[in-house]
Amino acid sequence: MNFSPITSPPGTASAWMPKPSPIPGCPPGLEYLTQLDKIKIEQLTSLVEIFTGWDRNNKYVLSNSNNQQFLYVFEETDTCMRICCGNSRGFKFHVIDNLKQEVMTITREFKCCAGCCWFAGCCTGCAFEVRVEAPPGNLIGTIRQKGSFWKANYDILDERDQTILKIEGPCCIWDGACCPCENEFKLLTADGQTQIGSLTKEYAGFVKEMVSLADKFTISFPVDLSVKAKGTLIGALLLIDFMFFEHQNNNNDN
Repeated sequence: MNFSPITSPPGTASAWMPKPSPIPGCPPGLEYLTQLDKIKIEQLTSLVEIFTGWDRNNKYVLSNSNNQQFLYVFEETDTCMRICCGNSRGFKFHVIDNLKQEVMTITREFKCCAGCCWFAGCCTGCAFEVRVEAPPGNLIGTIRQKGSFWKANYDILDERDQTILKIEGPCCIWDGACCPCENEFKLLTADGQTQIGSLTKEYAGFVKEMVSLADKFTISFPVDLSVKAKGTLIGALLLIDFMFFEHQNNNNDN
């Protein structure tokens, strides 16, 4: 994709983050990630969604700790899939920079039995799996749901299908205007023994939680984590949003 540049950030970010120079071995467009140990992700919503509950393609903006936007994410899913399958739908996300150059794609195939942690444990065909490519067509990582009877667990795999990180969810997911809670998913080393970061759903405040369908998240990780791993964690965050917070938004709206 190559269109005219975006002149102003679409979210609440104050400005665009200056683009670093190309780095050997780094997927083009992901050079921003080399400087970061935290990513703020804000879901965008429209008045149509707020007042009608009509589920539209998701959009997100990615910003650094200084509120400078560096990437924009939008979903490509047909209307029938969104209406009939809800948050279990397959999806394809396009990740673009301010020049509207596509730097990454995040894809999940639809699986009619997927979503339940129990099914993911007894049948790998029922586990959600998300592929991350940067640039599009070049696999850099995969997120694979793992079976569990009481927690959400995921493996983060590299392009060689080797586990490099794990994500462990909380025992209970709390969300909504009346629950001033943050939901933290722990980012762990490959052996699952050491926490090195987190993926967190933030509480936006009572009023915003009541009237807005937009979620806010933060991903934290070591600054020296590989760029490919950081990019794959963005895909993991989108999967977590779909699995645990998309249906909450719809219920609040109803």
